[in-house]
Amino acid sequence: MFTVIPAIDLKDGRCVRLTQGKADNSKVYSEDPVSMALNWVSQGARYLHVVDLDGAFQGHPIHLDIISKIVKAISIPVEVGGGLRTDEDLAKLLECGVARGILGTRAVKNPADLKRLADRYEDKVAVGLDARKGYVQISGWVSTTQIRAVDLAVTIDLAGIKTIIYTDTEKDGMMAGTNVNAVDEICKAVKCDVIASGGVTYRDDVITLLNLRRTNLAGAIVGKALYEGTLNLADLNNIHV
Repeated sequence: MFTVIPAIDLKDGRCVRLTQGKADNSKVYSEDPVSMALNWVSQGARYLHVVDLDGAFQGHPIHLDIISKIVKAISIPVEVGGGLRTDEDLAKLLECGVARGILGTRAVKNPADLKRLADRYEDKVAVGLDARKGYVQISGWVSTTQIRAVDLAVTIDLAGIKTIIYTDTEKDGMMAGTNVNAVDEICKAVKCDVIASGGVTYRDDVITLLNLRRTNLAGAIVGKALYEGTLNLADLNNIHV
């Protein structure tokens, strides 16, 4: 089932949105991330996506306390990424009750770890595949590699990871639509589930993704458009194509 997933990005203890992942280009939407999580649940969210932005930039989780409070406050599953560079950090996050920990930089720097972690945690570990112009970005999107996103997607899939969250960083926060062709390419290259992220702005963007008819396209993460009001979560949950 295709699931629309609201996003909460944590920075300095607050709920913010960045533009193209730039730390110096942020807008605060709430001082209380727990209340924001409850808000999305009240609007019909079936899953919640949380990013520890400070963790992504600093290389280790910063907001475990807030994440734990969010998990305890709501009844839907929560997936979390940002700074999960070690086994210990991933274990601590999952101990908070998170349904799925999202690896990013580590999947690029230590791809050999993926099979071991997939075997150990099964669907409790996912990989965030962030790319700009088709090439993978790491360390909170501040560094672009020479690795093609589709090639890394295949590596992730073969390692046994069940879910890839694909973000076009050039589209993220720009309110200018999704990179549908890139999402389609990733879905076509792998058997695992793919969740699209970056640029979902209007209802038609979700319809366009659904019209790809990719059975492994499991959902889309929506951030700024929900906060700015160009999208309504309840409406998105009722889309059928």
